[in-house]
Amino acid sequence: MNIKLVATDIDGVWTDAGMYYDNENNQLKKFNANDGAGVLLLKTLGIPICIVTGEETEIVKRRAAKLKIDYLFQGCDDKCIKVSSLCDELGISLNEVAYIGDDFNDVKLLRKAGISACPANASEYIKKEAQWKLEKKGGDGAFREFVERILSENNLLESTVAKLLENFS
Repeated sequence: MNIKLVATDIDGVWTDAGMYYDNENNQLKKFNANDGAGVLLLKTLGIPICIVTGEETEIVKRRAAKLKIDYLFQGCDDKCIKVSSLCDELGISLNEVAYIGDDFNDVKLLRKAGISACPANASEYIKKEAQWKLEKKGGDGAFREFVERILSENNLLESTVAKLLENFS
């Protein structure tokens, strides 16, 4: 497999893009636990994961820590520059990156990544920029679907799932 890094946006991919605030002005986000299984599949194969987001929240930091995400970049104005810099550190090219995003600030990286995808509820003009248009909406397991498709396209899904099932037996 020529994918050496999987990078992902958060809002609109791992979440439904909703911004929830309580009366004390705390921000809340709802994550789908199914996306954590996508992380587990990649970790089984030793493929690092990078979250790159324009937002900066403690919520995303905690989610990334819980899932042991390899790289977390928050508050990114230019996601492509940030991921390119990480690629330089890792000695890989953007062509070896799979990226999933859903909005304007994802377009440059969607265009340059080796594999790019967007959730089903991305706008039509964003869907035109992504190679793969997923069936799941953001917040409904789109990241897991993306990971499973990468593995399936590389004939690795069945063997990786079997390995995970052994570990849980």
